[in-house]
Amino acid sequence: MADIWWKAHPHDLHRVSDRVSSVYVERSHIDRDENAVVIINKRETVRVPAAMVAVMLMGPGTRVTHGAIRLLADSGTTVCWVGEQGVRMYAAGLGPARGAALLHRQAWLVTRPKERLNVARAMYGMRFPGEDVSTATMQQLRGREGARIRKLYQAHSQRTGVAWKRREYRPGDAHAAGDDLNRLLSAAHAALYGICHAVIVGIGASPGLGFVHTGSAISFVLDIADLYKADYTIPLAFDLAAKGLTEERDARIGLRDRIAQTRLLDRIVTDIKTLLTPEGSDLPDEDLNRLWDDQLGTVAGGTNWADESDMIINLGLDLVQPTMGDDHIAVIGPEFDTPGSAS
Repeated sequence: MADIWWKAHPHDLHRVSDRVSSVYVERSHIDRDENAVVIINKRETVRVPAAMVAVMLMGPGTRVTHGAIRLLADSGTTVCWVGEQGVRMYAAGLGPARGAALLHRQAWLVTRPKERLNVARAMYGMRFPGEDVSTATMQQLRGREGARIRKLYQAHSQRTGVAWKRREYRPGDAHAAGDDLNRLLSAAHAALYGICHAVIVGIGASPGLGFVHTGSAISFVLDIADLYKADYTIPLAFDLAAKGLTEERDARIGLRDRIAQTRLLDRIVTDIKTLLTPEGSDLPDEDLNRLWDDQLGTVAGGTNWADESDMIINLGLDLVQPTMGDDHIAVIGPEFDTPGSAS
């Protein structure tokens, strides 16, 4: 592994599209050295220019200092605490230096029925390559998706020899309902939701503003995860069941390994931006710090807009205004020593 993967001026706050999409850290200590975060483990020490990272995924065994978190926040880097290889997301934090253009675009699309339908069609189009869905209604799309999934289950059942009856799951408990295959499917889907959730938060979109799903705080997460189930979680569940590996941990580890091999995180970032961003447009990612105005649209923030008459009216004083002078990188440390083992 090379010591340096990219070069950038530490003071530059790059657009998310120009950054490394994500850095995953596991079994390491994260600290700050000037304008870089330093990732340290028993195997290596890696310096990462904070302004070049869109999202930092912190996996198991990771410790981080306050200084490192502050630098990442100032650099507009999203920080997510996740499971192994990004499977499951437990918490996330976003610094103030991030524009809301992608979020505004998502909200604009989801609140207009025509545009929302077009995005939903595009999502289904990703699942039906080569098919024209430009005039399909939501009812027609749901029916075609249901037929596709049934055929997919039957095909994998024949491929692996694992019997398939019907889908069963219990909301809120990913490994509780149905036979072994159903429990593996639920566990793998739950892990995939965590990965998609981390990416959505990381690039500044809203997990709750879904186009196909609605009413849940993770509606958009469910939308995006559905794009990948046919390639990842469904075949994985059948493969594991055929091998007799039926624990929830088997599903999480199996999905983790497939994601690491195929660089799914990069694909998710690209797909989300393709769905939300119109062709040929480039939404700004920088911190705009603007104020809404009903006549001008927006005006600059961080500015005292009061004039002398405002000060007199509001304060009754004649005061003088004060003045003022879609790449993914993983850094994984070695396994921790077991208690009592020789050092």
